[in-house]
Amino acid sequence: MADAKTNINLHILEPRATEKTYREQTKRTYVFSVKRDMSKQEVAKLVEKEFNVTVTDVRTLIRDGKKTKFSKGKHAYPGTTYRQDKKYAYVTLKEGDKIKVFEEPEEDKKAEKAVKSSAKEAKAKAKADKKAAKENK
Repeated sequence: MADAKTNINLHILEPRATEKTYREQTKRTYVFSVKRDMSKQEVAKLVEKEFNVTVTDVRTLIRDGKKTKFSKGKHAYPGTTYRQDKKYAYVTLKEGDKIKVFEEPEEDKKAEKAVKSSAKEAKAKAKADKKAAKENK
């Protein structure tokens, strides 16, 4: 049986969609939540394989879990524990390569615009009909 660390197919890449990562995308850097035991080389291989791009640089960091309080009942002695640590990978791509995290396909945008404009027209028509009905009374 293959070791989970050597088999990169078992790892899941999860891109982060936040304001900070949106700013980083202008520098061709994308942020992924990765498993804590993944190395930079594994992250690079997996990103290249999954998104068909060329990785030029990978930086990783581990954020410590937050401290949380707990209690096991009214009279039990309360204590503190920590949430799980999280590992993030900042992946820089070759000039011209992109990963669609925030971008929507053009077809979806056009369809949304069409739906919004038809909804506005329907509201305007309903308002005009209501106004005409008031005037006829």
